[in-house]
Amino acid sequence: MRSLRTIGLAFVGAAFSAGALSVWLWTYSSASWRDHQTAAYIAGVTLYDALQNGTAPPADITIEPLSEGDQALAATGQFRQITGATSASRLTIIPISPDITPQRIGAPLTLAVLSPDVTYNIADLPNRDGQTAAETTGAVTRKFASLCSDPIVIAKMGDGPWVKVEGAGVWGCDASPSDWRLLAVFLAIMAMGTMITLALNLSSDFTSFARQLSNRRRVGGPTRYDATGPQELREIVTAVNSYLEVEREQLASRAAVLSGVSHDLGTPATRLRLRAALIPDKELREKFENDIDMMTGIIESVLIYTNAEMNAEAPRKLSLTSLVEAIVADYQDVGRPVNLQHGEEVIVQGGRSIFMSRQGQGVVPSEHDMIVFARPVSLQRAITNLIENALKYGRRAHVSITATAQTATVLVEDEGTQTSAQEIESLMAPFQRGEDTATIDGHGLGLTIVSTIAKLHGGTLVFEDGARGVAAKLMIQRT
Repeated sequence: MRSLRTIGLAFVGAAFSAGALSVWLWTYSSASWRDHQTAAYIAGVTLYDALQNGTAPPADITIEPLSEGDQALAATGQFRQITGATSASRLTIIPISPDITPQRIGAPLTLAVLSPDVTYNIADLPNRDGQTAAETTGAVTRKFASLCSDPIVIAKMGDGPWVKVEGAGVWGCDASPSDWRLLAVFLAIMAMGTMITLALNLSSDFTSFARQLSNRRRVGGPTRYDATGPQELREIVTAVNSYLEVEREQLASRAAVLSGVSHDLGTPATRLRLRAALIPDKELREKFENDIDMMTGIIESVLIYTNAEMNAEAPRKLSLTSLVEAIVADYQDVGRPVNLQHGEEVIVQGGRSIFMSRQGQGVVPSEHDMIVFARPVSLQRAITNLIENALKYGRRAHVSITATAQTATVLVEDEGTQTSAQEIESLMAPFQRGEDTATIDGHGLGLTIVSTIAKLHGGTLVFEDGARGVAAKLMIQRT
């Protein structure tokens, strides 16, 4: 596909061409119809003079007297019975008042118009002061030309005989010009619709790629993206693929180094434990063993954090309710003060019905099995870290689950802590620990790991001050 600049120039050129063609077709058709109606008007003015004075009729118009039988029918108003008419014809009687001047009084003109499908509305004919009968006749013939009907026109001037006026060459359907205005409107709509569709498709290419990129870590996106769309988008995709490749190599190198360090430190750490066991001073021996445990714990925590960043675990559908229940049951089995609280019933707003304007409501019970699309090992580690954090800073951990149609939230609230939610949120940065580090074990990576796992699932980790203590809210996307 070409670049956006080329596509933009093509769009502008196509829009200009389509607009110019539509305007030309509309203008040409309007001018043709205006000329056609003007010619019919002039023919009508000349026709009146011909009927009144017996002069030659205008071009393409003939005046023929009716036969004796048709004269008798016309005299009695039985116009639908005359030759060439049908009983289904629509009859319009148009009386035209004579001209009245100081010198003379003209004769009135009566027109009987038979049309197969049109009844002519004479109420909208122009009627101004000083308007002559010839001008009125011209307005009538202009109306004939405006409507494609091919009427039969019977005329009578004063007390004279009825005559048939043939004017198909002036106001008939075959004489009317081609009307391209509908085509002009259709062309303009089609051009606009095509350009809007192409513009939306281009925008959709960028939006689709942005959505895939934003969900890459959360749903386990591909390692590379296909370079499709306009040239600018393909260049962006190529740059993103290069960046992701470098990022993966850096993370893999970091994990390999840390894994190697952890493996290499295993042997000297074991020797240190053996040698520490030979120290006769119990207090000094315990200090050595605590230092060794802290050193190995820090390395393991860094490895866990790096593995979470690498997004190695594939997501799958799982029951968040069952996972939390299993984690809480494991703590309760060993006598830890952790309990699971069932959340309140969730009221879900329904859609509007075509039969009623009010929105319906539905109730989702709190005991329902909550299905999410997540990484089970990572999610288990995150919930466990929050429970451990609650037990460290408080006497108990209260766990509950809430959900909406889009998100699921695991709430872990401690009991009796003296630490505020703002203070705990400041500890989410790597290797940040509270002021009571002397009495609480840890390496400063627990909350950092939880926050990283939350982001991998399209969610967040926040803390709030509750009635019993500080509540940690782990929110994730359900799909």
